[in-house]
Parts: sequence; structure tokens; C-alpha cells
Amino acid sequence: MVITPADIDPRIIIKPCQTPLVLNIPENNSSRNVNVKISCDDSASWVLYLPVRIETQVPVLVPNQSIGKGSILDHSNIVLTYVDQFELRGESLNNIDEIIGAKAKRRLSKDKPLSPRSFCMVCRGDNVEIIAKSEIFMIQTEGVALKDANVGEQIRVKNNRSGRIVVGTVNPDHKVIIN
Repeated sequence: MVITPADIDPRIIIKPCQTPLVLNIPENNSSRNVNVKISCDDSASWVLYLPVRIETQVPVLVPNQSIGKGSILDHSNIVLTYVDQFELRGESLNNIDEIIGAKAKRRLSKDKPLSPRSFCMVCRGDNVEIIAKSEIFMIQTEGVALKDANVGEQIRVKNNRSGRIVVGTVNPDHKVIIN
């Protein structure tokens, strides 16, 4: 968290305080700009309202270079950095291991936070392994993804052998699991 106070008007004369200063910050304030009440409770008491800017830094993944559409995301082109939470729009990511091996859906600009919509773990047209399993058996076959999806999302896949369209969930190994 970074707190930046505004400059105090030089015309204001503040007398030294013989007791510890009392600071009051408004509760339930989700704004980045806040007026802090500073007061002195000694014999020459005084009150001053000081505007401050509060920046809460949050970790996000960003490209460390421009990344072209279809490029694979890995440790060489994605880094974790901290940005002010008020600069973020929508959902952001902060675990690089969750996106390693994904493909960029569009051109990704350097230092712009990644969102789940900016890449796909399994992209439309990708050949994928389809796994159907239960407690007793497991069947594996190949298929083609019919849409983009990320880990944990459901995806429609066309089975190459039967031609049937099945729905499964993408796992971290880029496989589609049908339960």
C-alpha cells in the first residue's frame, strides 16, 4: 500500500503538539482519495484535514514484451508485477503456473495486465486428448476443440473417431475430461 499525502498549504501555521497526534481515516471508504483528520489534543488543540491518495498494489501477470496472436505464453514473456488496484479493469491473474503453455488469442501489449479472455489453454481447432473415465474404466481418444477454453471451463469437442460432439472440462494438462 502506498499513501501519498498532499502538500499542506504554506499559509497554514501548525503549532507543535505536545501529545501524540490523532489520525482518523474514514471507515468504509473505497475511494483512492481520502481526507484524513489530524488533530492535536493538548492545551493548544487544533484540527487539520489532509488529503491523501491511497494506492493498494496488487500482483498481476503482464507480458514483458509485445506478444503476437497465437504465441505461447511462458516464463520468458510473462512476469508478475504490482499495479494499483484502481487501474485494473475486470478480472486479472496472478499465478503464472496457471497460464504456462496457453496461446494468446490476440496481440498482447507489453505491461498490460492479462485477463482470462486474452488467452486460451485449448483453442478452437486444436487437437486434444479426450478422456472419459469412471471408477472402473478409462477411455482415451482424440478430438478437435470447437471453441476456446481455459482450465476448469467446459468445452465442446468433436470426437475424431465417431464424429460425435461431446462436452468436457479442460484440465491443467490441456486434456478434456468427460465424467
